[in-house]
Amino acid sequence: MNHPLEKFRYCPVCGSPEFLENNGKSKKCSQCGFTYYMNPSAATVAVIVNENNELLVVRRAKEPAKGTLDLPGGFSDFDETSEEGVAREVFEETGLQVVDTQFLFSLPNHYVYSGLEIPTMDMFYRCKVAATTGAHAMDDAAELLWIPLDKVNPEDFGLVSIRKGVEQLKRFV
Repeated sequence: MNHPLEKFRYCPVCGSPEFLENNGKSKKCSQCGFTYYMNPSAATVAVIVNENNELLVVRRAKEPAKGTLDLPGGFSDFDETSEEGVAREVFEETGLQVVDTQFLFSLPNHYVYSGLEIPTMDMFYRCKVAATTGAHAMDDAAELLWIPLDKVNPEDFGLVSIRKGVEQLKRFV
């Protein structure tokens, strides 16, 4: 198996090509001594259930897993909390305004973006929205669907961590 940092060939501090595997989690520059650890990026997942006990799901408009079901969410920006990130992502994808978040659980994931496998820590939040009416697909969501919780099938979700998360949701919703 290739090292997770194999595509990183040069030290990000001094630019040396002597940026070599240090251990299974890091690379180290033999010129300046800098060690870089491959830590996960923060990602968020919104669990939104309406008054009819239906889960809001999106159909992915982009790869990876284009055309499969997903839950609203995405990467947190470097200058926001995870809760702010999930609220922003929900608004960008659905137009819904999150008014409250409750952390449920997290799952590690490997997300392929532009040919690079990025380790992520997917944090699942129960999100309360101001209103469930008026939602519409935006950004990287091709379609929005409200699916009765008892009809949600984890196998319809294209991303592994989301599939696993949907299986765990039965304990929280």
